[in-house]
Amino acid sequence: MTQTILFSVFNGLLYGMLLFMLASGLTLIFSMMGVLNFAHASFFMLGAYFAFEISRIVGFWPALVVAPLVVAALGALVEAYGLRRLHRQGHVAELLFTFGLVYVIEEMVVFFWGRLPVDYRIPAALDFTLFTLFGINYSAYRIFMLGVAVVSFVGLALLLTRTRIGLIVRAALSQPEMLRALGHDVPRVFMGVFAGGCGLAGLAGVIGGNYFTTQPTLALHLGTIIFVVVVIGGLGSLAGALVASLLVGVVQTVSIGADVSLAPFIPVKLSEIGALLPYVLMVAVLIFRPKGLMGRRES
Repeated sequence: MTQTILFSVFNGLLYGMLLFMLASGLTLIFSMMGVLNFAHASFFMLGAYFAFEISRIVGFWPALVVAPLVVAALGALVEAYGLRRLHRQGHVAELLFTFGLVYVIEEMVVFFWGRLPVDYRIPAALDFTLFTLFGINYSAYRIFMLGVAVVSFVGLALLLTRTRIGLIVRAALSQPEMLRALGHDVPRVFMGVFAGGCGLAGLAGVIGGNYFTTQPTLALHLGTIIFVVVVIGGLGSLAGALVASLLVGVVQTVSIGADVSLAPFIPVKLSEIGALLPYVLMVAVLIFRPKGLMGRRES
């Protein structure tokens, strides 16, 4: 029992950090631009598909760098030629645009790769057991995924708090007119933020596409849970996104692997409702703390 719990917690942390890579980009975009990008998980899916194609030609390691950059470039185009033109129409127009973009990207994926899953595999260099604990084998690739997620979090935090770029980004959020007066191109800053958020989603797709199954329904599978994470953590809170990602990852993974009944007289096991628990948690947060765990209510 102890072995199962430890293994489930470890997998939950891994899943949670992967969710954070997605949620951090979405949180960054919302906190800067006020846009809830419904198509964010679709950029994750594109990262997985691009990595699959690039790895077939030049290998996994170049794909790890190139695929997120391609996704970021697509994100920049979407912001420059789509969202920017809709910004004057209000947030409803932006939401509808990103909602429609979900289906456009899905149909493009079906057109180029078909409806069946593609054979995107773990790289051979990381396809081995790194260590064994309590008789349970831990894959080197899972440790690699966890490492990439942690490095992404640290890098993003340092970028926003310790660099001139981060200073400009934060100034664009609070004092856009002052930043414009100092000679900075605020729309270009917003485009960079949107591209960076999409690039983070693409990076998560590169390392997560072979962990999940790379198929056209991948975005639909992850899209809802990402918004659950962002709502629980608090809209616009990067720290809240981290806490909520780990919480949702551990709760969902441990509960799905738990073969225990909810109560002596209730014939329902925890594993049967494990996938439902994050949504129950979101409802509870909205009732008792509407701004989220670490969010700030807007005036």
